[in-house]
Amino acid sequence: MNESGTTPTAAGAAQAYAAAVAGGRLDPEALAVADRVREVLRGSSPLGVAYSGGVDSAALLALAVLELGSDQVVAVLGVSPSLATDERIAAHDVAAVIGARVVEVHTREGENPAYQRNALDRCFHCKDELFTRISEEVVAAHGLRSVAYGENADDAARPDRPGSQAATNHEVLRPLAQAGATKAQVRAIARAFDLPCADKPAAPCLASRIPHHQSVTPQKLRQVEQVEAGLRQLGFTDSRVRHHDNVARIELLETELARSVQPELRRELHALATAAGFQFAAVDLRGIQSGAFSLTLIGARHD
Repeated sequence: MNESGTTPTAAGAAQAYAAAVAGGRLDPEALAVADRVREVLRGSSPLGVAYSGGVDSAALLALAVLELGSDQVVAVLGVSPSLATDERIAAHDVAAVIGARVVEVHTREGENPAYQRNALDRCFHCKDELFTRISEEVVAAHGLRSVAYGENADDAARPDRPGSQAATNHEVLRPLAQAGATKAQVRAIARAFDLPCADKPAAPCLASRIPHHQSVTPQKLRQVEQVEAGLRQLGFTDSRVRHHDNVARIELLETELARSVQPELRRELHALATAAGFQFAAVDLRGIQSGAFSLTLIGARHD
C-alpha cells in the first residue's frame, strides 16, 4: 500500500463548484442529484472511495471531499497490469485538483485462475480483489467507516456489470446510483468542479480488450497498452485495441475512421501493431463499441 505524499488542498475544486452553483452553470437537476449524493455520504466518514480517475469515481470523490472534508476521505487506487500507466498518472493528477489523498493498493486479480479464464464474470473477480485489498490493507490503516465506489444509475441498469455483485458482497456504498445520477449528470457535476476528466471518454480496464474465454495475461495487456498509447500519440482521441491473437482490431471514434485509412497513417497503424507483437492490424468499421464482447455473449444490443 502506497500513499501519495502530496498535502491535500480542496480549495480549488470546491471554489469552482461554489462558483458554478452560484452562477447557475450547474443545471437544477444535476444540482439536485449532487445534493442527494452529499446527503447519502453524510455520516459515512472516514470514507474510502474506490477510485480510478475516471469521471464517475472522480465526481464522487470531489463530492465526498466537499461534504466530509479532505481529512475524512481517502481515494483508493487499485494498481495492476490491467491499469494503463497513463491512466495511473492521470488519476493522481485529478486527485490533486480535488485535493484528495491517494492510497495505491496493488491488486493480484491476475493470479486468480477465475479471472484469467476471462468468463463473463471477470469483472466480479477484479472488483472482489480490489474490495478485499481495501478491507485488508486500507480500512484499518486509515480508520475507515465506509467504502464507496462510482457506479452511476446508467451502469446499474446495464446487464453486463458483474462487479456490482462484488460491491454488494463487500457492503460497498454506491452513492451516485442511489441518488439516481445518470452519466450525463455526473459529467455536469465534474465540470462544475472543473475536473480535467469531466469530458474524458470512458477508459475501461485493459482486460476488457481481450475476448471472453481467452486467457488474460500480462503480455496481452502490455500489447494492448502499447498500441493504444501509440494511437494517442498519433492524435486519435479515443480508441480500443481488441486482442485477437496475432490481430490487433482497432476501434476508433466514427469521426476519426476516415483519417485512419490515409496512406501514411495506415502504415503507422500497422507499424504500431507489429512493434507490439501483433502480425496484423485491422480497423473496425463500426467504431468504438462499449461492452462489445460481454453484451454480444449475453444477447444484448451494443449499438
